[in-house]
Amino acid sequence: MGGGGEPVAIVGFGGRFADSPDADGFWRTMLSGRDRIGPLPAESFDRTLYHAPGALARGRSYTDLGAPVPVPEAPPAGLRIPPHRYAAMDAAQRLALDVATEMFARHGRPPHSLKGVGTVAVGSNLGLSRERRLHTGLCLDDLEADVRSLAVLGRLEPAEVEALTKLVRDRFADPGPVDLPTTFDGSVASGIAALIGNEHRLDAVPVAVEAACASSLAALDVAVGRLRSGAADYAVAGGVELPCNARDMALCSALGLLSHSRITPFDAAADGFTPGDGCALFLLKRLADARRDGDPVFGVLRAVGASNDVKSLIAPDADGQARAVRQAFAQVDFGPDDVDYLEAHGTGTRLGDRVEVAAVAQVYGTGRRGAALHIGSAKSFLGHTFAAAGAAGLLRTLQAMRQATLPPSVNLSELSPDLALDAVPARVATEALPWPAGPDRPRRAAVSAFGTGGINYHLLIEEGTDATR
Repeated sequence: MGGGGEPVAIVGFGGRFADSPDADGFWRTMLSGRDRIGPLPAESFDRTLYHAPGALARGRSYTDLGAPVPVPEAPPAGLRIPPHRYAAMDAAQRLALDVATEMFARHGRPPHSLKGVGTVAVGSNLGLSRERRLHTGLCLDDLEADVRSLAVLGRLEPAEVEALTKLVRDRFADPGPVDLPTTFDGSVASGIAALIGNEHRLDAVPVAVEAACASSLAALDVAVGRLRSGAADYAVAGGVELPCNARDMALCSALGLLSHSRITPFDAAADGFTPGDGCALFLLKRLADARRDGDPVFGVLRAVGASNDVKSLIAPDADGQARAVRQAFAQVDFGPDDVDYLEAHGTGTRLGDRVEVAAVAQVYGTGRRGAALHIGSAKSFLGHTFAAAGAAGLLRTLQAMRQATLPPSVNLSELSPDLALDAVPARVATEALPWPAGPDRPRRAAVSAFGTGGINYHLLIEEGTDATR
């Protein structure tokens, strides 16, 4: 074991997922015993166009379920953003701006009072929804020409063809001017990080991070690295994505990734994931600096391990995941048997869940554990939030530590027989349990996030023993 990685304190945090308005509401959801997955609203998923129940169909989804987040309609109080600029922002930017405001409020000090130079690293998809809509609007003439050229339309009367092309234009409204600064600002992924830094008057470098569904933990890796190197004195890191839309639903359906019912990680009937919207952000400082400055220490990041197995676009690899886990433990002075809880990636596919537990067993199955490793996944409540998935897992783990409660999974009817839980040993809890502290150590946990293409991240966190609860 190592021990060379400087501890990094979480001194502020915020989150919004499904119908939870903030990070505390998020934790209440985790204890509610009920998921927040349901039929998507018509404004984000037009069923007449995009829903093909039970069938694989090009451009359609066989499910209409998700866990959407309401998009903020006005800037957070205290931020003076002109209405025309706010209207031009992407939904992910609006959501992240609200969550950042909650994060700074929990820190308890004005964000512009942060000393030194900072970093804002936000994991997201690089093609924001607004950019997609603008691109579609600019291509309406081409789309109309394509519609008119369809051979099948030769049987229609001219008036019927006109009605059909009008329907195409009505579905995709005119985007208006696209050469304005606000248009560009609302389309680029780095605009999320820049928006947080600018509106909160931070002296911080904004960075967009894209590592598929591991983007949040990749952003945290960037932030922790800059803090440890001395390049930054504080950092904002996390992720945001809103995949509850027709494009992402149709794409994931075409790949057969979506559940036909709802996501059930580690269940024998697991058949894929359900999408969910969300955002979580964390304010970070070196632990020594946080204690010097009298900051609240809600949790301590001890290590971030990463690897890439480069074997398949979507199929996971146990050895590749295990390398990320080992890399994390090489940075700390404790072993896998000292970790109480693992917030798993848990995508709810039998293959993915089996491989993840097999990778865990390679490292955590030391034979020296005094108690079973508890495993769970926030996705059972909120669906898969793509780039925000790792941030959701970290938020759940952080809140669980603060409440001394091991968080449950929901909708688990029968454990998959494919899982090698006894090799760890591990258990998947279906109810909240007390999380006792060790006699001579703090509570410790791990968070995993994996992305398409074999991107693997594993984060180690321990409680802030002087935390403000």
